[in-house]
Amino acid sequence: MSEFLQVVTVADTQETAIRIARSAVGQRLAASAQILGQATTVFWHLGELGEGQEWVIVLKTETARYAELREHLLAEHPWDNPEITAIEMTHGTDAYFEWIRRTVSPDA
Repeated sequence: MSEFLQVVTVADTQETAIRIARSAVGQRLAASAQILGQATTVFWHLGELGEGQEWVIVLKTETARYAELREHLLAEHPWDNPEITAIEMTHGTDAYFEWIRRTVSPDA
């Protein structure tokens, strides 16, 4: 397992996406967050096919901080069941990974 993750969630407005990203990075649960949008999404919800606009939030963190980041995202998110997924970062520069490690360290 990799030591580092890209964690993805989405929000329905840019303002909500920025608030979620700032709170996670501000508490050092993620080293950074990129907000991508506006994306069109097609989904099933409550038995119906839906379509809408979302803002994608991509956060970088250590695997060891994932559980705390996930709980923070769940607490900050206005939706009952938000998307929160994690992808292992298996390749990158040593300097970049060290920056993530230093940034999300509880002692930082």
